[in-house]
Amino acid sequence: MTGLSRRQVLGSLVATGVGAAAAGIGGTLAVQGAIAPQQDAPTDAAPIGTPVDPRGPHQAGISRPTTPQTFGLIASIDLAGSAGLSWLEALGTAILTTTALTSGESAELPEGAGDLTVTVGLGPRILSGVDAGLPGAEALPEFAKDAGIDPSAVGGDLLLALYATDPTILAPALDRLLTTLPAHTIRWGQHGFRAPGRGSVTRNPLGFLDGIIVPHGAAELDENVWIDEGPAAGGTVCVIRRLTLDRGAFAALAVADQEATIGRAKIDGAPLSGGAPDAQVNLTAKSPDGEYLVPADAHARAAHPSFTGSALMLRRGYAFDNGGADSGLMFICFQRDLRTFIATQQRLDERDSLMEFATPTASASFLILPGFDENTPLGASLANGR
Repeated sequence: MTGLSRRQVLGSLVATGVGAAAAGIGGTLAVQGAIAPQQDAPTDAAPIGTPVDPRGPHQAGISRPTTPQTFGLIASIDLAGSAGLSWLEALGTAILTTTALTSGESAELPEGAGDLTVTVGLGPRILSGVDAGLPGAEALPEFAKDAGIDPSAVGGDLLLALYATDPTILAPALDRLLTTLPAHTIRWGQHGFRAPGRGSVTRNPLGFLDGIIVPHGAAELDENVWIDEGPAAGGTVCVIRRLTLDRGAFAALAVADQEATIGRAKIDGAPLSGGAPDAQVNLTAKSPDGEYLVPADAHARAAHPSFTGSALMLRRGYAFDNGGADSGLMFICFQRDLRTFIATQQRLDERDSLMEFATPTASASFLILPGFDENTPLGASLANGR
């Protein structure tokens, strides 16, 4: 789904029942390393569909709501020329008003906004024009399989990521927000969906539980996700990689071989080195024959932070199904430093047998702007050079 027209991006969603079943219903494919697990992972206090306040020190759609909404729409947008940043205030105001809509208040969203969230990020071209030292101003390097990605599905100047429990509101909400932008074109976009889950944990399109090891609670989010100083303080760096998955080839493996590829049990997510489903992976554990219980090329071992020197990522993946073989995963992660993702992906390219089943078809990184409200406009700290 590269080089999309605006009409294609705003078009109808994949049929939710058939599409979800066809894609195996997804989450993420990323780090399941040996970080000490949270004994009391946060859960959402509010019922599903409850409105999410967009205001605060951090944008919604990252750690709020804790259990991500079922449906998502990613739009990577190019801005014409040097657009400056003055338009961000109007976009932020439109987000505040759109997410506050209730039933009957808008012909575009007749049932109201529900739990709609909108997350805004700026791409490397825009950032480097403001300050080349900003987090995210450096573009992603090309990884092992990236040469085959259509150039029209790489990068972008602006990210609008919309999530909601009701899939029918995503396209009209995006359409409404696009009217606030200066001259622009949609570079690429993708609808996505994810399985029911609790917190970050859900099943990925290959049938394994994922999202087990991620930052939980304010302290870990501050340490691993939120930028803590400079004009981007309160923001984070987002990487999006759309991956088609060869589910047929993976499913043809015996379950034991699938588990050896991942490094965790398929049923409950427990590490092959032993322990509870949320236990850390023990990389030194061996069988009586001296074989590592977590194989040398297992995903959990390849992505382990002890090898990459990287921090935890907050992951928020969505499955997609564009028909036929064009289905898989939108891997979405958030981290304080782009290097966290780069070091991990380079290690996966070198050692991870799971990468044999994944082919990237889109790739981009963005600086997610700090949080905002009526008194602190979206992007104000960058525009003011603070």
